[in-house]
Amino acid sequence: MQGNHNLCVLGGRIGFGSTRTDLFSTLGDLQRFCSRVVCHDFAEKMSNELLHRKVRRPSTSSSSVNEPSKLPRSKPSPPPDQPLHAAQDSLFSTSSGWTNYKGFFNLSMLLLVVSNARVALENLMKYGILISPSSWIGFLSTDFWMWPNLAMVLCSNITCVLVLFTEKALARKWIGNQLAVIWYICLISVHVITPVLITLYLRRNPLFAFHALSIIVIETLKLVSYIHVNYWCRCAREKDEKSKDFAYPANLTLKNLYYFLFAPTLCYELNFPRTPARRKRFIIKRIVELIVFSFVYICLVQQWIFPLVRNSVSTLADMPYGRRIERLLKLAVPNILIWLLMFYTVFHSFMNLLAEILRFADREFYRDFWNAETITYFWQTWNIPVHRWCARHVYKPMVKNKFSRLQALTAVFVISAIFHEYLVSVPLHMFRLWAFGGMLMQIPLGIFTDKILKGGRAGNIVVWLSLILGQPMAILMYVHDWYLINHPEYISANATEPILGPLLG
Repeated sequence: MQGNHNLCVLGGRIGFGSTRTDLFSTLGDLQRFCSRVVCHDFAEKMSNELLHRKVRRPSTSSSSVNEPSKLPRSKPSPPPDQPLHAAQDSLFSTSSGWTNYKGFFNLSMLLLVVSNARVALENLMKYGILISPSSWIGFLSTDFWMWPNLAMVLCSNITCVLVLFTEKALARKWIGNQLAVIWYICLISVHVITPVLITLYLRRNPLFAFHALSIIVIETLKLVSYIHVNYWCRCAREKDEKSKDFAYPANLTLKNLYYFLFAPTLCYELNFPRTPARRKRFIIKRIVELIVFSFVYICLVQQWIFPLVRNSVSTLADMPYGRRIERLLKLAVPNILIWLLMFYTVFHSFMNLLAEILRFADREFYRDFWNAETITYFWQTWNIPVHRWCARHVYKPMVKNKFSRLQALTAVFVISAIFHEYLVSVPLHMFRLWAFGGMLMQIPLGIFTDKILKGGRAGNIVVWLSLILGQPMAILMYVHDWYLINHPEYISANATEPILGPLLG
């Protein structure tokens, strides 16, 4: 508006009566006016363009092209007293739901390594190096007849062959089942008792005697399963005589029997699952593990266990209860470590090696016993071959014949207790029934973890405590009495003297 008004004023000043000077003055004013108008219009246009660019936002889709642009909302400024606290639990509270404690696990492992390293250093400083491979060689080169009776183990094959001939006679109906039961009871009894008499008569080598008797026990359990399964096959064939699908009695061969005797299982089957081929690398790895871990096992026993046992034995009868507990706890740590090493060597390295050589496909020799929350679950998972045998040939037949579950469970633990005492008392030539009593104590302990604790973390702790404290207690009691009976002179001897010989031979 102001620009138009100025233009009219300039126009009025240019008239017909104007002089030349007035005309040039008016034209100069007009030129300056036009210049100002042009600059003003250009500035206004640029200002509008910049404002339009600032407001306009890029569209995210084709459908939003016609939507009106919106100005961005500025974030509200935080209050001067911004809250830092909220309702939450501490991480150690169970209600917090926090479960990541890997750092504490690493700390526990580090403390375990450091504490055991200190104990190992203390052992070396106190006793020196007790490991003597030369004594092992000298011990292994003793008279074969004084071994764990190698001849006794070889003669046990007579029982196996007699069982095979008896089964063939039963399959051909030359003898009846009742006569076979009486014959089998006598045969198995002789098979179990004869090694006891031989071992007690020779009175040598408790360690080798233990391994020989272990073979006898394994053969006994295998033969019972062999007899039992073939009896089931006979009964099934008699019910369906027209069926030709039965592998029985074609399984009654020497090859089939001895494959079962060497297979890493205690339960017989007519046809075992087999692997397509043997893996050479797997076999080599298992052999290396078996050699290395056996060497470490013997070294730990000779260097760590023997001195502790000897020092405990010398004053066990007269030491106060506090001192006895201290000896028990001191023996507990190396004992559980050696037990775990033994478990891996036998149930993983040796049994997998045997299975690979025989192409035996079922490799479930153990389950997660370390997570056992009850005693019952522990005994069901740490030794699968024995568990399957007990369930198949003792527990289930008794329940099927109207026995209660508690009675069947008691029978299982009684049989296990008898064989545990058999493997301990006979090689040591003394009968104290502590292994027998320890196995029977598993029944009330199992009820306690099942019914009262109801498993959980407390149940798992009880399971591990029974292993950590129960085994060292039995070791101390047996070894103490063995030294008193056989080598009373070692009770007062220095523990650094050679101690492998008296215990082994």
